[in-house]
Amino acid sequence: MLTYFSAFEVFFEEHLPKLFAHFKKNNLTPDIYLIDWIFTLYSKSLPLDLACRVWDVFCRDGEEFLFRTAMGLLRLYQDVLTCMDFIHMAQFLTRLPDLIPPEQLFQHIASIHMTSRNRKWAQV
Repeated sequence: MLTYFSAFEVFFEEHLPKLFAHFKKNNLTPDIYLIDWIFTLYSKSLPLDLACRVWDVFCRDGEEFLFRTAMGLLRLYQDVLTCMDFIHMAQFLTRLPDLIPPEQLFQHIASIHMTSRNRKWAQV
């Protein structure tokens, strides 16, 4: 799992540098929120209808989509998260809002391209 965290952080830093720096400053590491999101395939963190949409695309696109979804969630809530301290960020990310706008989330997910320095997700 550490390999996945390392790869995730590469893309996180590249796509959301301001939020990444804020997480680093507050010592918020991906294991605090990402394990729950990925291991449950978002079934605990997203409303069921939205989780089902994630599962559909995951079945089609594979594990990379789970990490793109994580990036999409972080991008969606970037402005809120940058105003929080460690405790509030950790609480927010482990208990996401009940009303997540599906179209907005999927637009953010679609804007994430998992390539870094000409390397794809599987190569990082």
